[in-house]
Amino acid sequence: MPRPQRAFRTQALILKRRDFGEADRMLTILTPSHGKIEVVAHGARKLTSSKTGHVELFTCADMLIHNGRNFGIVAQAEMVTPYQPLREDLQRGAYANYVAELADRFSTLDEPDDSSLFTLLSETFERLSIVDDPRLAIRYYEIRLLDVAGFRPELNECVFGREAIEPEDQFFSYAEGGVVCPRHANQSVRLTRVSLNALKILRHLQRSSYAHIAALTIDAPLHNEVERILLGYITYQLERKLQSIDFIKRIRSI
Repeated sequence: MPRPQRAFRTQALILKRRDFGEADRMLTILTPSHGKIEVVAHGARKLTSSKTGHVELFTCADMLIHNGRNFGIVAQAEMVTPYQPLREDLQRGAYANYVAELADRFSTLDEPDDSSLFTLLSETFERLSIVDDPRLAIRYYEIRLLDVAGFRPELNECVFGREAIEPEDQFFSYAEGGVVCPRHANQSVRLTRVSLNALKILRHLQRSSYAHIAALTIDAPLHNEVERILLGYITYQLERKLQSIDFIKRIRSI
């Protein structure tokens, strides 16, 4: 069997960090080819450390990582893309925390990645850094993440009868992973209503490039409906409440 790499260089998006030992930081990072891994940045909490400032949350860094017994060891780190607005603006930071939590929840440690999630997350960090209203970028990220994670919702035909959806209000089943037509609504006890306009937005998000999505103008009630459906489906798949959601709600109420 080939020996594992003793060290490798990679770009890394920093999803989480916590204090570790007296002066170290434990980082959860997402990489293009090594997937999600946990690494230790020794001395990163010291002001004199060469790693200080290069291992900030929601940034992209170039790292040289040595394979340790339990964790990777960050031998070198240099920030590549700071995404500075994500740490300077409270709302942008809250949404960055949300997308990072989703990436963390929908990925598994030490499983090689095909780079799709890394690319999606880096593009989303960039969008959150520059857009005036981040909500469309968040909705696009959510539905694309569901694709990457293998939970693509069925939006074009009834998940029970498999007939094409008619242009009318429908239902959505989190358990079945898609739209349920009124004729088959009695086959499930846990359905949420989805209006025709909300379904059109969901389909547009699923099939279109972000350039087309960014041009949309959606009123608040309709956007709230789309958000409710996507968040409900995501929460069902994860089987847990997302910690970052409460913080976003508090910021919106300010």
